[in-house]
Amino acid sequence: MAADSKRTRLVVLFAVLVVAVSIRVLTLQFMRAHLNDAGWFQFGSYAIFDQQARDILDGRQHIFLINDSSRTDLVQYPPAYPAAVALIYKLSGNHSAYSVQFIQWFVDLFVSFLLVGGIAATAFDSRVAIAAGFLLALSPLFAMYAAYPSADMPTTWLVLGGNWLLLIAAKRSNAWFALCAGLILGVACWVRVNPLYLCIFWAIAIFVFVKGPRRHRLFLAATVVLGTLLVISPIILRNYFTFPDFTPTGGTIGINLWEGLGETELGRGNGFLFGDDKMLERERIKMGLPEGTMIRPQWPDGIRRDNERTREALSFIKRHPVWYAGVMLRRMWGMLKVAGRPSPYYGSSGINVTSQKCLPQNWQGGLIAGYVKALGIIQSVVRYLFVPLALLGLYVAARKNLMVTGILLSTILYYLIPGTAAHTEIRYVLPMHGLLIVFAGVGVVRLIGRK
Repeated sequence: MAADSKRTRLVVLFAVLVVAVSIRVLTLQFMRAHLNDAGWFQFGSYAIFDQQARDILDGRQHIFLINDSSRTDLVQYPPAYPAAVALIYKLSGNHSAYSVQFIQWFVDLFVSFLLVGGIAATAFDSRVAIAAGFLLALSPLFAMYAAYPSADMPTTWLVLGGNWLLLIAAKRSNAWFALCAGLILGVACWVRVNPLYLCIFWAIAIFVFVKGPRRHRLFLAATVVLGTLLVISPIILRNYFTFPDFTPTGGTIGINLWEGLGETELGRGNGFLFGDDKMLERERIKMGLPEGTMIRPQWPDGIRRDNERTREALSFIKRHPVWYAGVMLRRMWGMLKVAGRPSPYYGSSGINVTSQKCLPQNWQGGLIAGYVKALGIIQSVVRYLFVPLALLGLYVAARKNLMVTGILLSTILYYLIPGTAAHTEIRYVLPMHGLLIVFAGVGVVRLIGRK
């Protein structure tokens, strides 16, 4: 029986591998054909990384230091991702998004499955890990953003890696693992600013859910925060000493708050607009600059301007708190919704693979096209089942192990609640979806076990 069980698991793992590689390759083909299509890829945002990477390679920009306090545009994003793009350019000899796309896609093919499977096995068992692996292999969301050259997927790897270490720290009540979790989260903040305050949620979860003396739980919680602060402190100190108007976050909160109000009818009726171009035209007029003057969201005087956006948006939100709570609830659903018609503001949750989208014209018929169609149908079904499976898994997991559930849920709630306080996109919350896949795996195992 043991040999049969081992053989079955190997067959299942091989099937996961085949499905994962098939869907990832097909989605990569689709995205490679759409990197110049603004409807599928924000090449305007990538152009910022591209320019900074080229400046780093040409010696016009430091990787970390900012010598000119007027260059507030350089603080828009943390320094790690432009440096990584520069490294890929240098090693590949191909200074384009396509080289970055392929490297990230190839790394993700291994890293995402290792992290999701490792979290599932550590939190629950190998059956849940295999089920979560299948769901990840079928996920249009992860397949798309694995082939999306941006900072979102590398940030996701680091947040999930930190969450795995946090889970081990909680189960073992070990301060060293808690410190490492905080350190990895700090590294994630060097890539993208979104997880900056996640360490607070992790600390609260450790303190509330880990068993043991109050002092030790407080020590573990403080260790997580300390690890994150140690890693991000160089960026905070650089910003403090470089710019007269200090910003710990890069000066983007105001944009997301202000433009987020432009998503709504009430916000538009009160002068808020969605889209950088519309916001910048309004600011150009307000600044008294001639028509055609080039300004960017973070230049000139980007930090002060972003603080003004923040104050204006928060003042409006304070006058309409109940209404804004409803806006946030709609955003939360938009972040969870991976099936049906996509929202116009929150980005794509991926494609179901089809022969028309992903195969060359001469492959549109035959066995391969039939296989691709079958994969797309399965993806579509799993899309609609995903949220119910995750909710079932969350219920089962909470009854089985409240500590483990609380630790994983802290990350989900961070991206779901404060993460939707301003304009957000589904690619920003990929770590949340990675953990929801784990809970959906619990739901699958529960349903199979009942038969």
